[in-house]
Amino acid sequence: MRAAVDNDRQQAAIDYATAQLAALAGTQPRVIHEPGGVIRIETDVTEELLRHWEQLLTVLDQGTTFGLTDTNTGQIAWLTFEAGETFRS
Repeated sequence: MRAAVDNDRQQAAIDYATAQLAALAGTQPRVIHEPGGVIRIETDVTEELLRHWEQLLTVLDQGTTFGLTDTNTGQIAWLTFEAGETFRS
């Protein structure tokens, strides 16, 4: 039963983070299922997102890990939720 509750809480946290990133960035984030049960949520750093930087950091801090990645076309903000790891809710 505990595993089901933990999975439900984790899914709720993933859904919340995805919705918050969409609202802050003005674009739909990408949700990527990686090996080992890791869920990675990433969004392009847009001008709109830069205007909400403090709120972005609050959302990113909900995951197990988070960061920024530089690409040829700009930056990507991302966070992960790892199966079995503690996350902030």
